[in-house]
Amino acid sequence: MPDNTPDHEPVTLHDFQEYIRERYFDTDSARGTPGTFMWLIEEIGELATTLQKIKGEGGDTSGGSTHADLEGEFADVLAWLCTLANINGVDLTAAITKKYLAGEGPKGHK
Repeated sequence: MPDNTPDHEPVTLHDFQEYIRERYFDTDSARGTPGTFMWLIEEIGELATTLQKIKGEGGDTSGGSTHADLEGEFADVLAWLCTLANINGVDLTAAITKKYLAGEGPKGHK
């Protein structure tokens, strides 16, 4: 089981989205939504591949992916999701609060 103790203070989703905005917004907005969406999909594909390799399911499982690789892919997906939200004027914390935490939350099954 990996050690999940952070080496720093916990970061909120809001703080992380702002960090991504401050560091990358000019480049991200110049790339635009379609290009940024493609980067997000590429990262989701890398996450899928890493999940398969770790679980030994499907495809080439000889890559020797580690839990650290998996963490990195999840982090990349979140960073690109923040990027896409930033260039489209979406505050992810507000969106999550509105959809999942306020009132009764979403209908249906997840």
